[in-house]
Amino acid sequence: MTFQKDKPEKKLEKVNHNQFESASRKSWLRLIIIHLLIPVVLLISGWDLAWWQAWFFSALIVVAGIGPRMWVEKRHPGLLAERSKFGKAQNVKRWDKVLAPLMAVSLSFPLFIVAGLDHQFGWSSAFPTWLNILGFILIVLGYTFSGWAFTENRFFSAVVRIQTDRGHKVCDSGPYRIVRHPGYAGNVLAMPGIVLALDSLWTFVPVIVALIIAVIRTSLEDKTLQDELPGYRDYVRRVRYRLIPGIF
Repeated sequence: MTFQKDKPEKKLEKVNHNQFESASRKSWLRLIIIHLLIPVVLLISGWDLAWWQAWFFSALIVVAGIGPRMWVEKRHPGLLAERSKFGKAQNVKRWDKVLAPLMAVSLSFPLFIVAGLDHQFGWSSAFPTWLNILGFILIVLGYTFSGWAFTENRFFSAVVRIQTDRGHKVCDSGPYRIVRHPGYAGNVLAMPGIVLALDSLWTFVPVIVALIIAVIRTSLEDKTLQDELPGYRDYVRRVRYRLIPGIF
């Protein structure tokens, strides 16, 4: 979520040489359980085992949630361990102790519960199949972009902090050449896709809440990085937009 390139003359602090530790089995087990709970929550809320959109969406979530992490564990040893600390990490911004869990929750189970209940009780009319397909395309594109950011940036922490213990540097490669916060940008692209894919207009309510949280958190994170991470202001001059090229 944060960033690789720096002024060589500036040193951020003594680097923790235990930073390359692997994620624990407990962390992997927790990750797998959370992702397997998604189809359970979605299908129980929808009360329909024949709901093909829910099954397909669940498969995408599992692949998008676990696949990049397996690659990251090999490419950036220590990143998953860093992300698993969450509330226990050092130097976490006070405001992010509130926004980080809100962001995590807003992007997950409220969306699935509302979509499931909408399907079960028929609050929204069914969309044409082509709209479902368009929704899944947006989801795939969004999660692929977020996953690319995750695998590209070895400082993609789950919380906003300057990772002095890990030798934090600005990342300006891969999707970071397009926007400054590609992890968020991918989720922003995927969220309207969830509405279309799961036939649920009511899902717009948690989606809008999630978008508001994402914009607020991105703004605060960007300000933190400009103020505290050497080299980030130069990066801002090179990559002008945070989330949407040419717009924001």
